[in-house]
Amino acid sequence: MPSVLDQIIDGVREDLAGRESRTPLEQLQRQCEGMPAPRDAEALLRRPGLSVIAEVKRSSPSKGALSEIPDPAALARAYEDGGAAIISVLTEGRRFNGSLTDLATVREAVDVAVLRKDFIVTEYQVWEARAHGADVILLIVAALTNEQIATLMALAGSLGLTCLVEVHDEAEATRAVDLGASVIGVNNRNLKTLEVNTDTFARLAPLIPETCVRVSESGVRGPEEAHLFARAGADAILVGEALVVGGDPAEGVRAMITAGALS
Repeated sequence: MPSVLDQIIDGVREDLAGRESRTPLEQLQRQCEGMPAPRDAEALLRRPGLSVIAEVKRSSPSKGALSEIPDPAALARAYEDGGAAIISVLTEGRRFNGSLTDLATVREAVDVAVLRKDFIVTEYQVWEARAHGADVILLIVAALTNEQIATLMALAGSLGLTCLVEVHDEAEATRAVDLGASVIGVNNRNLKTLEVNTDTFARLAPLIPETCVRVSESGVRGPEEAHLFARAGADAILVGEALVVGGDPAEGVRAMITAGALS
């Protein structure tokens, strides 16, 4: 039986085929000509203290609808006001109710770096990310072969994009390190079962060299988890649900940054 991740990627490929038929790769590449250089997101994440990657996230496969977010730009500006280092924007439509329009809208609204959060499996999607203003892309090790990861990282690097390379077990962490990833995210959610185990980051962090940026993803409900992940060696946390349902996104980001500084 296909895993949840497999099912999501099947849908991503179907939707991608439609976009490719409407917008040829050459057109995307022309859109990228003359664009401002991407922001150095890795440098932002290497600043002292715990960095927060705050997410524009309407829905998820595990929780369903989270927040309507009628104005992604306003939410992104609130995150920026709270001190977020990067704004993550879901662009997958079927399970997360996101879009590339959201990405472009957020890019125009903030000065901080922006991450395209999606299930990237082809070079076309990397060009899409660049054309819509992303500074960072997510590459999920569980969804890709080593050859695919290397190819996508090389293209991203040539475009000035930072890669957040996501892992969720020991074998994937080893693969990411061996492939030369410098920003590695540990997803505390098992993408095959959607279960969250907040001990995952602490278990995998020792496998990731201190020369890498270590990001903890999923399972951050508030400042307490931010503090615990920082103590376990996280340079940054990626937070979505807790911020979109919390009522005051700017204060939510500030509280997590402060808690991380207490580690």
